[in-house]
Amino acid sequence: MDIPRPNAAKEKRKKRIIIASIIAVALIGVTFALSRLKPAAPTIDHNLVWIGTVARGPMVRQVRGLGTLVPEEIRWIAARTDGRVDHIVLRPGAVVTPDSVILMLSNPSVVEAATSADSQLKSAEAELANYKMTLQKGVLDAEAALARAKSEFETTRLQAEVNDELFKDGLVSALELRRSKVAAEDASTQYTIEQKRYAFTNESIAPQLAVKEAEVDRIRAQAKLRRDEADALSVRAGMPGVLQVLPVEVGAQVQPGANLARVADPTRLKAEVRIAETQAKDIQIGQLASIDTRNGLVAGHVSRVDPSVQNGTVTVDVSLEGELPKGARPDLSVDGTIELERLDDVIFVGRPAFGQERSTVGIFKLDADGGYAERIQVQLGRSSVNTIEIVRGLQPGDRVILSDMTQWDANERVRLN
Repeated sequence: MDIPRPNAAKEKRKKRIIIASIIAVALIGVTFALSRLKPAAPTIDHNLVWIGTVARGPMVRQVRGLGTLVPEEIRWIAARTDGRVDHIVLRPGAVVTPDSVILMLSNPSVVEAATSADSQLKSAEAELANYKMTLQKGVLDAEAALARAKSEFETTRLQAEVNDELFKDGLVSALELRRSKVAAEDASTQYTIEQKRYAFTNESIAPQLAVKEAEVDRIRAQAKLRRDEADALSVRAGMPGVLQVLPVEVGAQVQPGANLARVADPTRLKAEVRIAETQAKDIQIGQLASIDTRNGLVAGHVSRVDPSVQNGTVTVDVSLEGELPKGARPDLSVDGTIELERLDDVIFVGRPAFGQERSTVGIFKLDADGGYAERIQVQLGRSSVNTIEIVRGLQPGDRVILSDMTQWDANERVRLN
């Protein structure tokens, strides 16, 4: 038979309340514990990241840029007169000497002007020669007149002296003596005049010839100019080297000053390296450089820094030293590395794919086991091509991820497997 239990329902309700309270407390505890847990770190394949080790020691600061080899000595040959391209003798790539004819121009009026100028020069030179003879004849005439005057003077002087002796002896009259003395004085005066005339004739030759010779020189210069213009119809290289550019074809009409050809000396080359404007601020003339021609390295030094910026780059001229590798030629693409300075004792690491010099960036630093990497703030200093100085945040021996980690910017910790 059933025994009545008046408190059974009450105890059962109490037990359910206690169990529900325990479950609720447990759920709260679990929720709190889960809230304190860090989010799961994303996993990255160890082989897909670039890991670098922080080191301490000397660091060479360098900047690098692309460039081309260009000749140090280039000559553009321009047309001296207008003309038509009649014949092309040499094509680009030909080795030339100063007298090598590259192409021929035709212009009949230039040839005619040169011939006419030569004729005028010959006529002027003949006139000058005739004028010299005329002046010389005048000198000879003056010299002859001077000789006659001297002879007359000596004759009359002697006659006067003889008459003076005869007068003392009473053999000639006083009138005759006076007449002989007057004749002697007149001959002396005439002799003096002829001396001055002869001297003047001699002295006047040089100024008179100078006028005529100046005129002849002017005509000779014009004739030379016309001859040079006619000779310039045969376009010559003017220097030893290689013909690089020939921008005209047969039949083309060219004007004075138009470029007809470009000749360069391929044995004397320099490198024009284009450096990013952000890296060019420390480049100075005289700094050491190395040029990679892809067939060898050539040492050099900075000889010029372009003061202007073009397309975000600064052009730096590097003068090459030593023998060029085989295959080095104008317009060859090269890589240039310029040494800025040598730092003796600094903390540095391989240059990361992100961050500029003298900035603060977040870098993932590996733990001791290398299984996890945590983001830390690192202050960067001076940079080079492949390395960068560490100012604060890392110590020698630390390993960091240098690859681009922008896709994990939302995570402060990653796992490597």
